[in-house]
Amino acid sequence: MTQNQSKNPWIWVPTLYLTESLPYVIIITVSVIMYKSLGVSNSDIGLYTSFLYLPWVIKPIWSPILELFGNKKQWFLTMQLILSLVFLGVGLTTGLDEFFLITLAFFWMGAFASATNDIASDGLYLIALKPDQQSFFVGMRSTFYRVGMITGQGLIVIGAGFLEEKFGDPTSAWSWTMIGVAGLMLLLTGINFLATPKVIEERVAKEDQPSFGKVFATFFTKKNIGLSLAFVLLYRLGESQLVKMASPFFLDERAKGGLGLTVTEVGYLYGTLGVIALLIGGIVGGIVISRNGLGKWMLPMAFAINAPNLGYVILSWYQPESILFPATVVLIEQLGYGFGFAAYMVFLIFLAEGLYKTAHYALATGFMALGMMVPGMISGYLQEWLGYPGFFVWVVIATIPSFIMAYSAKYPKEFGKKKEDI
Repeated sequence: MTQNQSKNPWIWVPTLYLTESLPYVIIITVSVIMYKSLGVSNSDIGLYTSFLYLPWVIKPIWSPILELFGNKKQWFLTMQLILSLVFLGVGLTTGLDEFFLITLAFFWMGAFASATNDIASDGLYLIALKPDQQSFFVGMRSTFYRVGMITGQGLIVIGAGFLEEKFGDPTSAWSWTMIGVAGLMLLLTGINFLATPKVIEERVAKEDQPSFGKVFATFFTKKNIGLSLAFVLLYRLGESQLVKMASPFFLDERAKGGLGLTVTEVGYLYGTLGVIALLIGGIVGGIVISRNGLGKWMLPMAFAINAPNLGYVILSWYQPESILFPATVVLIEQLGYGFGFAAYMVFLIFLAEGLYKTAHYALATGFMALGMMVPGMISGYLQEWLGYPGFFVWVVIATIPSFIMAYSAKYPKEFGKKKEDI
């Protein structure tokens, strides 16, 4: 394998992972806010937007195809171009009578393209960088992935809220917002075309290539794989349900148990306070793991990602009129999420160690998506059944398996620690 050394990772790693996360958050998270603004019920939002996780769950099935045909750069540039067209399609059809079905179909196509983009982008990261560079840039990779998420659920939502106030019509506001997202994706695709390195990928001779079954078998025969997958599925059990109903809770009328915030206010909560807290939490999480190893920080990080959910219980009980209390809860939650998610990502890297890293990492992230999809699908029905106070109490109860798995998971306690410190 050779690579173009003129392409500086400080330039292309941030833009590549910004473009990986932005379509994901638009499809999975911003769609929730859009559908809530357009009058879709919580049960339908929870079920159908959670079902959009499916391509990320099953992406390992077609990940070997990316190893056999074309190259990683060709794959992710093609997928990013398709995503631009998908968001344009959503923007042009939000005003139709059957907008829910039609836009879901576009989001569904976008989900497959985004999942494939993830595989190719992660694959380029693994083959274009040396092992020591991979470790060095993991913090930047995670940070800009989160920047993309906050750009989507923060700045883009703020823009939609501004247009909603300007037009007085959520349909027009979200139509123009999605057209704008399409333009942004097209711009980022162009930047990635220019910035990312051209890597000549060494391919194993066809007769020597491992079978599709062997690639899967080597993953499922890893030591303690059952316990490891239980950790991947359950570490965010509470969060997987909270994330689907948090925005509807903020946007719902007070008479329905919500806080009655505007779309713009929700965007500011995640796009200003959220971005600062999430970045600080993620950066600090990566630093402390690199200094002390994953073993020392696993349980504290499980506490950090789960304990802030109590804030939503209090919010739902008291329904404060001031935005200060919700802002404080979001600040603490995002700080804790950024910090606690660092342990999760390092564990996924550990799980992908060995042969076929690209395919195994895709498998690990597929189970990660499954852990978000299934609980999220029932979250809307649970919320409508229990009401917001009862639902958030349930979310807190659902964090218990996370602590059990964080305590029980097996991995080298020094994993993630800088080599020179070991």
